[in-house]
Amino acid sequence: MELTLSNNNKITISSNSIKYSDNWKLGENIFNSVLTGSGIMIIMIVIGIFLTLILSSLPSIKQFGINFVTGTTWDPVFERFGALPFIAGTLITSFLALLISIPFSIAISILLGEYFKRGIFSGFIKSMTELLAGVPSVIFGFWGIFFLVPIVREFEKILGITAYGIGIFSSSIILAIMIIPFSASVGREVIELVPSDIKEAAYAMGATRYEVIKKIVLPYAKSGIFAGIILSLGRALGETMAVTMLIGNFNKMPTSIFAPANTMASVIANEFSESTFELYTSSLIEIGVLLFIVSTVINLIGKWVIKRMVVR
Repeated sequence: MELTLSNNNKITISSNSIKYSDNWKLGENIFNSVLTGSGIMIIMIVIGIFLTLILSSLPSIKQFGINFVTGTTWDPVFERFGALPFIAGTLITSFLALLISIPFSIAISILLGEYFKRGIFSGFIKSMTELLAGVPSVIFGFWGIFFLVPIVREFEKILGITAYGIGIFSSSIILAIMIIPFSASVGREVIELVPSDIKEAAYAMGATRYEVIKKIVLPYAKSGIFAGIILSLGRALGETMAVTMLIGNFNKMPTSIFAPANTMASVIANEFSESTFELYTSSLIEIGVLLFIVSTVINLIGKWVIKRMVVR
């Protein structure tokens, strides 16, 4: 609102500011509505996916109950379905891949975040890392079959065990290569955010670069690094094509990390098109429900750990 004193001592009130204020409030309300609607839409999509899976898997849930999770027999001929071998295969494969990838992802993060922040070499490594993240999983599967499996088979012969070549170990190595770019990229970004004045103060006190990285950079960036690791674990849990091509597709409990097995994603990919009756189809969909729940639980645990790290 504007007040103006004219030559004849009359006060006039301008409504320009009032109109501007009304337009600003209208725009703000629209913007807030769009943001709120987007958030609600995401929640509804997640709930809709989960409810759809639950409704489609009801015949299996009613037929087997908790025995579906604890059962170890998967036999479509006799209509006996137990998902424990696939749950075990998924968790073993994913966590083994995570253990293999962590040293390499942290090393790449430190290399690009501390040693080579700029330059041709840094740009080349970043480009290759991004390219690795964009390679289709079926390409990794083919590479694993023709290059990695023969190497693993020879390694198994040296150990004196049955030389399958394919199995949990081979698929875990491929998964580790596939998830390295995710954790490495996040780790590099958080390492670059470490305040330079803290590092310069440490150097001024006589600390070496190794000591600065160990005692300042990594503790400061640990929550972000762990977030990248959780992101890569989520990627590993849901990977389908490469694992399907390399894990051996064996519907029994895995006996070792070198044995053939199956994951929840791979058994769905292999058998869903072959499911010829309702109970078979609903059992495969229930495996999808379990995969959804496992991924959600692991992500929630990861977020809780990250919050604990930040508080400390």
